[in-house]
Amino acid sequence: MSITLEAFTQYAPRSSRKLLDNIALTVEDRAFVALVGPSGAGKTTLLRAIAGLSSHSEGTLLIDGLPIHDRPVQDRGIGFVFQNYALFRHMTVARNIAFGLDVLPRARRPDRAAIQRRVTELLDLIQLPHLAKAYPDQLSGGQRQRVALARALATGPRLLLLDEPFGALDPLVRRDIRRWLRDLHDRMNLTTILVTHDHEEAMDVADTLVVMQEGRIVQAAEASTLNAAPQTPFVMEFLGETLKFQGTVRSGQFVPDNPDIAPFPFEGPDGNATAFIRPHDVFLLPGAGQASVEKRPHFSNGLFRYQIVTAEAAFEMITPTDLSPQEMQNVRVDISRGKIFYPAAASEDPPKPA
Repeated sequence: MSITLEAFTQYAPRSSRKLLDNIALTVEDRAFVALVGPSGAGKTTLLRAIAGLSSHSEGTLLIDGLPIHDRPVQDRGIGFVFQNYALFRHMTVARNIAFGLDVLPRARRPDRAAIQRRVTELLDLIQLPHLAKAYPDQLSGGQRQRVALARALATGPRLLLLDEPFGALDPLVRRDIRRWLRDLHDRMNLTTILVTHDHEEAMDVADTLVVMQEGRIVQAAEASTLNAAPQTPFVMEFLGETLKFQGTVRSGQFVPDNPDIAPFPFEGPDGNATAFIRPHDVFLLPGAGQASVEKRPHFSNGLFRYQIVTAEAAFEMITPTDLSPQEMQNVRVDISRGKIFYPAAASEDPPKPA
């Protein structure tokens, strides 16, 4: 199932405030897409609009190339998993999974034997056949998540919408569940749209990340493209730890304001600019300056952290190298692997990354 949004705009009830602002997005059939961004970016609002759970005022929403604004929610072929799972506490696992089939109109409702077969299939799929008669309060968070997914899949949807589905799980369970979800997506040939504020989680499961800010799509691309060529400072900072250095572009160079940061070649118009760089992309030039380096007590995943102390500021770098004392004295800092953005990047104008 493919999804297309064209000039899609939604307003707050009885207000001119835009919740979604001129959204243009295409989700191809069988794609796995993650909507990412901070709280209030419009991720859940967009997901609910696709599901038909909220109205929109302008623009077009197409499913498989056909407009669906007049199509009832239950006829859209969509499975929705809410953030809090929304399982019925008074129903067993089996009855929770069967709920979507039980409430279908009589003409479309399978008979009781067919519903039972479908529930059995889904219990096997989520690897919980032994918990058919258990109640939600007797399940772990990961088990409740799987039951919620099974219930969403019971009616055979082609599109699966997930609203922050891992938020209540501990990190180890989250990792296991999202890998299981990605495998489920591939095996069932689903189109999946996931809402999350965790960019690492999105990168782990999704083919495409759609970065949202204040009701707009800022950039949509594969994770590797977002990392290599972020179109705005917001995208750069949202996707990971970032250092910023003010400076000036002049005569084909970026010249930092901090004299302990080395200038580097950059082809762009002269003017004020900012260099954005990941801590692991910072390098040192021993003996070339006045800055000093202090080893930090943090070590994880084979990486060392160091604090660089310059005359104007202190900041951290990350490296797989255990630096010698000689390499930590009288250094200048190389940030030539950073991305350069002009002040206009905060507006509608396209930024200029290095």
